[in-house]
Amino acid sequence: MMTAAASLISGGRRYRIVDLREAAGADLDRLPTIHRILLENVLRHAGEDAPRAAAAILAWLGTGWSDEEIPFLPGRVLMHDTTCGPALVDIAGMRSALVEAGGDPRRLNPVLPVDVSTDHSLAVDVFGAPDAMWRNMERELGRNAERYRFMKWATKALSGVRVHPPGTGIMHTLNLERLATVVTTVERDGVAWAMPDTLIGTDSHTPMVNGIGVLAWGVGGLEAESVFFGMPVMMRVPDVVGVRLTGRLRPGVLATDLALTVTERLRRIDLADRFVEFFGPGVATLSAGDRAVVANMTPEFGGNSGYFPIDEQTLRYLRGTGRTEDQVRLVEDYARRQGLWLDPAATPRYTEVIELDLREIEVSLAGPRRPQDRIPAGGTVPALAPMLSGRSGVQTAGEPGDGAVAVAAITSCTNTSDPRLVVAAGLLARKARGFGLMPPAWVKTSLAPGSPTAERYLRRAGLLEDLEAVGFGIVGYGCTTCIGNSGPLTPAIEQAMEGRGILPVAVLSGNRNFPGRVHPQLEAGFLASPPLVVAFALAGDVNRDILADPIGRTADGTGIRLADLWPTGEEIDAALASAVDPADYAASYDRAEASESWARLDAPETPLFPWDEASTYIRRPPFAGFGTGTRLGSYRAHSLIVLSDDITTDHISPAGQIPADSEAAEHLVARGEDRCDLNVFAARRGNWQVMLRGLFTNRSVRNLLAPGIAPGSTIHAGSGEALPLWRAAERYAEEGESVVIMAGERYGMGSSRDWAAKGAALLGVRAVLALGFERIHRSNLIGMGVLPLRLQADRRPEALALIPGDVIEINASPDKVQPRGRIPIRLIRSTGECEAFEAVAAIETSLEIEILTAGGILPLILQRASDR
Repeated sequence: MMTAAASLISGGRRYRIVDLREAAGADLDRLPTIHRILLENVLRHAGEDAPRAAAAILAWLGTGWSDEEIPFLPGRVLMHDTTCGPALVDIAGMRSALVEAGGDPRRLNPVLPVDVSTDHSLAVDVFGAPDAMWRNMERELGRNAERYRFMKWATKALSGVRVHPPGTGIMHTLNLERLATVVTTVERDGVAWAMPDTLIGTDSHTPMVNGIGVLAWGVGGLEAESVFFGMPVMMRVPDVVGVRLTGRLRPGVLATDLALTVTERLRRIDLADRFVEFFGPGVATLSAGDRAVVANMTPEFGGNSGYFPIDEQTLRYLRGTGRTEDQVRLVEDYARRQGLWLDPAATPRYTEVIELDLREIEVSLAGPRRPQDRIPAGGTVPALAPMLSGRSGVQTAGEPGDGAVAVAAITSCTNTSDPRLVVAAGLLARKARGFGLMPPAWVKTSLAPGSPTAERYLRRAGLLEDLEAVGFGIVGYGCTTCIGNSGPLTPAIEQAMEGRGILPVAVLSGNRNFPGRVHPQLEAGFLASPPLVVAFALAGDVNRDILADPIGRTADGTGIRLADLWPTGEEIDAALASAVDPADYAASYDRAEASESWARLDAPETPLFPWDEASTYIRRPPFAGFGTGTRLGSYRAHSLIVLSDDITTDHISPAGQIPADSEAAEHLVARGEDRCDLNVFAARRGNWQVMLRGLFTNRSVRNLLAPGIAPGSTIHAGSGEALPLWRAAERYAEEGESVVIMAGERYGMGSSRDWAAKGAALLGVRAVLALGFERIHRSNLIGMGVLPLRLQADRRPEALALIPGDVIEINASPDKVQPRGRIPIRLIRSTGECEAFEAVAAIETSLEIEILTAGGILPLILQRASDR
């Protein structure tokens, strides 16, 4: 029930709008901009519940906190190929289950637009060659043709699903440059309505578009599936942490440095299920490109959003990327009318405020193991020292040693969506080329921009040739190294690792550097701005102060330092002015969308997907059905695996190359696959049997039940045997025994991948007990019917010292589980000793209770579809 409506005239056209000023009165200016957008959404969508939900948002002003629930219905959904794949496999499986139950498969159809980018499967197989991009894209299509045909089936069988083919760039860059409208319009009953552009995305970096004033956040594929079919995102009226920016970035300091500093600062506070909004006079000094870099790091600093309100910088970005003048005018008119326009002097009510002076930001890196571990750019030697302690790698002159740069990648939407950063790298390359500098042969270099537009502006500025000359030719448009698709290391690095035991590093302009993330053999990595990536590639190692020590030498022996190469702000501005043309954006994307290779792919045209039992990519998942009931209850369980802090979704469910000697490899080879070309786990997410065998196999995972066993293994309590997790889980199931997972702080941090939760469900896990959960993984666990329980701080897994044979007794019957309610736990030692304590159900809403009671989101979707 709409409580307030008005008219807005923009560009000579009349629009209806929800009148936020009438609805909130003087309180509107006190609300965070995020809450203003949420208020508009509930007034427009919540029907009879709108007055209650709106009142809850306004009541939040009293304390900056609320436990009232509100619904949120985004305007669209954004996915990529390795998250849409599992979701579409789920939908195909549910359609089959619905037909088997006598239902109509067309009841399962998205009710809002779904855009899918094809960006997560491109690997850097070839680099440093003029035809590297085309050869990499050819390999991508050859490896993934079956998956891509399946995606094309979805565009025919499901309404509103649009796939952007390989070569159209990274989803978040595509969203910024082409899909996002900031303010959108919809025709309803012959009336044009204007409203904020809002979305959810099945990637944790979806908040990047917050940089241009679009409210969006990342969710798991399971939550996205529920939104596909009309279920709202239910949430508490969120806490909003305000970050007040003052001052201006100093010359030579880039957006990357700001983003890494924000990540460092915000990781010090608890941002679980909290939103972040930037305000203050410093915001106005940042370009939309700067803001998008910071917003992209939202999952790394632990929040739901990194929101920047709309202002002149937003409009400048929209014009610069080729949006129509009418659209730009509508954005300004609507934002000013609705109180969504940035006032740098305003001080809205926030749950908490963090102060950050932009003048204090310095040139930075983050690493070598976590994105929040920011260091001064010259601090790589002390940062890497703890990882080198006790090592005996032999150093040989002229060959790679400890600290050698194995991978130097200008990669990721994070730092390639802003042309300023890419141009800065090009200018540094030009100066290095002039001095005759080149990276050592052991460095694998690559440039994978987020946008196909990058080639045009770099070529126009004359910088593409300079980048190519120092090894940074374009290898494709996709996530590549950032997602772990870095391809093989150079022979020199592989030989040095095998023969001399060196510890090499990656330096990349990405957003994550967890051990094994970039490449399964690389445990150390540093996040850096694009020009710093080039500088470290030229140096060939991180065993120096990059700010002070020589990076290389000219033919006559003159030492060249970073100061000799670093471009000034004026140089960057001049190069941008000559390089960027707004017309490039539409032309580049139109050309990429018209891919002939994509058009030639054939796909089924049936409402039901024709499953192929011989397929090693697409298999009907056992959990995409009506289910077998809830996992809640009172029971005793064995700990299947016990883990420490900072277990990421990469640790749980890897995305990178499938090792040739792994359980997953044995499964695939037995079905005819080539052991030397098994593709990456991310490409196999439509095959549950492969993904099950990859769980927790990251080389840095240690099972505290028996720390000496191989990653991905456990000790079966009954027999004392060391078994792969999936085999132990099978045996426990055959014996009628329950299992749980124990973990430390920040469990499930990193990517949004729902396979980290699907894997737990396939292992038969009924609950995960952890000191803390990252938001998206917590939601995904609930989506699979697995209960997340938050342990008290004095119940660290290490301190509990569990051994095989100890059991956990959990009293979590459906009638006793409530949002944030206490759950009685008993630890029963194999000696007979008992310890009683409590955990907190990490549940936020009544809808999550309903999902757990149904046994997961997929059974609930099917139940609702069959009832229609």
